[in-house]
Amino acid sequence: MSTSAPEQSRRRWVSLALVLLAVAAAVAVWDVIPQINGHYGVWSVVPPLVAIVLAFWTREVIPALFAGIVTGGMIAGQLNIVDAFLIPAIATEGFALILLVYLWALGGLIGIWSRTGGALAFANWAGRHLTSGPRSAKLFAWLIGLVFHQGGTVSTVLTGATVRPVADRHRVSHEELSYMVDSTASPAATLIPFNVWPIYVAGLVVGTVPFITSTQEGILFFFQSIPLNFFAILTLLITLLFALEKLPWIPGRRMREAIRRARETGKLDDDDAQPLSAVDMGAPDVPEGYRTGLIDFFGPIAALIGFSVVPFMVSYFVLGHREDPAFPIAAAFVLAVLVAVMIATLKGMPLRTVMDGFIDGCKSVIIGGIILMLAVSLKEVAEAVGTAEYLVEVASGQLTPLILPGLLMVLCMVIAFATGTSFGTYAVVFPIAMPLAWAVHPEMLFMMICFGAIMGGALFGDKCSPISDTTILSSLATGCDLMDHVYTQIPLALTAAGLSIVGYTVMVMLFI
Repeated sequence: MSTSAPEQSRRRWVSLALVLLAVAAAVAVWDVIPQINGHYGVWSVVPPLVAIVLAFWTREVIPALFAGIVTGGMIAGQLNIVDAFLIPAIATEGFALILLVYLWALGGLIGIWSRTGGALAFANWAGRHLTSGPRSAKLFAWLIGLVFHQGGTVSTVLTGATVRPVADRHRVSHEELSYMVDSTASPAATLIPFNVWPIYVAGLVVGTVPFITSTQEGILFFFQSIPLNFFAILTLLITLLFALEKLPWIPGRRMREAIRRARETGKLDDDDAQPLSAVDMGAPDVPEGYRTGLIDFFGPIAALIGFSVVPFMVSYFVLGHREDPAFPIAAAFVLAVLVAVMIATLKGMPLRTVMDGFIDGCKSVIIGGIILMLAVSLKEVAEAVGTAEYLVEVASGQLTPLILPGLLMVLCMVIAFATGTSFGTYAVVFPIAMPLAWAVHPEMLFMMICFGAIMGGALFGDKCSPISDTTILSSLATGCDLMDHVYTQIPLALTAAGLSIVGYTVMVMLFI
């Protein structure tokens, strides 16, 4: 006799309770797990492992993340997880910036578009002039992703908000769209690195090898190594072929089913999906008498681009400044909302109606905000128990030039997937891996190969991890179920990662 879905869910969470009790019992037996070299041994991988396994197993992300945090608190002897992890994680400038601006400003803007019909007007216009079907809609998404290539949260939100109405109109499933948005964010930012990536990475590698003694030399080495960032290159290429529907075979049954479902039935999400954004951009609630126009969409988008991307490009290319552009972009998001409000009111919509749309949009992303809060808290847990430090220590055994690049890539894939951050992975791995690679084989090409492997491995983990902010925001901006996005993009990302490792191994065999 088959088991009902609620019964299966109850059994899963009973199993979770037993797992946590077992961990708690182990902690009680040992009293306090000893910390050695900044980690707790094999226990260091348990918190993110619990969260990720439960997220895949139950498809309930919020309880899974909370379970990982609780487990980490028990291992680290920090049972007051609120003071130890939650408050330090959310009481930061970076989290406030993402939550209040990228998350709620995006939600509010989408909510206003639902009142003005701006997104649907843009989709109709693009459908007549730029796109003619799913293939051209996905190509449009790929190109917009390259335009908004600053990387990470900015790229996913800008691209998702721009292309979603067009993709929805042409029956592109949200799984397809979230993959397109996520795959043209950080990978593009590392290949078109007119952003903070070279500066950040250069600061990590300065002094680690004899030929990098200054930040400028580190930046130069970053640019020289771009052709060897195989994962980013292959990801953009595979994504382009995916958009053009020229891949000989699409890895992953779930993605193939999503494509077939959307094309044949018009259903953009699976029946059991729980999209992170509840506002349907294809079904606007326009008040009677309001005349929708392209200005409702292009006005806010123009403000967003004009006050974020344009000043950043001028600052970088003309003035030569290299500072983090986060706050100008944050201000541009707020300005875009104000422009949307102003346009709607000037065209005759009551301010109360506009604000109702804004509030409804903010409400639609509350779940995304909770998931993001727990995800950044789990990152605090991973740092407290030394997840990355333990994995690096385990991997640094007897090494040869032939296996080192592939090993470094796999190591970074695991660390970034477990911690949900590429920048955090770089901070842990680069200071150790660079001198290690130099000791194994002190030659420039080999160092560039290892550098590219580290860059790509961290990109994979960050892009695919269900606890990564870019993964969460890609799902939110495109209206996709988070775990549906994770499940469908992993086979495609693994394809790029596997080909990258083969490429590095062949290069070492032929040229080292």
